[in-house]
Amino acid sequence: MESPTETPLEAPIEAPEAVVDDPATHRFECRSCGFVYDPGEGVKKLAIPAGTSFLDLDPVGFRCPVCRSRVGAFKDIGPRNKPSGFEENLNFGLGVNRLTPGQKNVLIFGGFALAFAFFLSLYSLR
Repeated sequence: MESPTETPLEAPIEAPEAVVDDPATHRFECRSCGFVYDPGEGVKKLAIPAGTSFLDLDPVGFRCPVCRSRVGAFKDIGPRNKPSGFEENLNFGLGVNRLTPGQKNVLIFGGFALAFAFFLSLYSLR
């Protein structure tokens, strides 16, 4: 007598969903002077409240608060918490490539502060 082979039901493997990238949260950088418009901060000098997307700004009336360039001089640099660099390079570098620019600053300047503290501690050795 043959026993029927039981095959466990497997759930279909779903592809991971792509991260929904909302352009309303992206930062924009002025190519003329380097000013970065962050919708989370707004621009107090121009009375633009926090939470105003760059895409919602008046393209005729808005100018860079530093160099007075028009909207066309700005380029999209992505959301604030996006790691900098190319996607294919993010898996290299002992995980440092996945850090955001702010985290890299803390790592670099924290290392400098620690090295300076060690250097000063050498004066205690007499």
